[in-house]
Amino acid sequence: MSRPAVAIPEKLFFKIGEVCELAGVQAHVLRYWESEFPMLAPQKNRAGQRVYRKRDVEMALRIKELLYEDQYTIAGAKKRLNNEIRGGGKLKVVGADEDGQVDTAPVEFNDGELFSPETPTYTRAVTPRTAEERQGLKQIASELRELLSLLEQETSRNSKS
Repeated sequence: MSRPAVAIPEKLFFKIGEVCELAGVQAHVLRYWESEFPMLAPQKNRAGQRVYRKRDVEMALRIKELLYEDQYTIAGAKKRLNNEIRGGGKLKVVGADEDGQVDTAPVEFNDGELFSPETPTYTRAVTPRTAEERQGLKQIASELRELLSLLEQETSRNSKS
């Protein structure tokens, strides 16, 4: 089961309620994200209300994806976003044509900017993951966290000896 893409209306500014509706989160969650992620920083109008631009909405959606879909912690999501921003947000889009050949042509994104797959910062498959695949990845992530905890405990015991 693939995740539906969110259609962001062609507007200059969005109110917090509109962003909440688009992202599927409550206002207090967005405000918390603003305090944790410096790259999500909507301006305020004269009345002191938050005014989100399209890039702010896209950032909120990316943060939600990292936290809810990819199961990152807040700290992990911050690092991932910082790496993406530092790398210019270049994506290597991997897709196969009818012959099964991998397509590595430059990809045009919503803002018209071209990204070349020859210099990616990370790779993301074009085909969305199925619910089964996501569940499997969540299970693996859980097991890895458990292993990390065991390693940390063992390291702690060894350093005390």
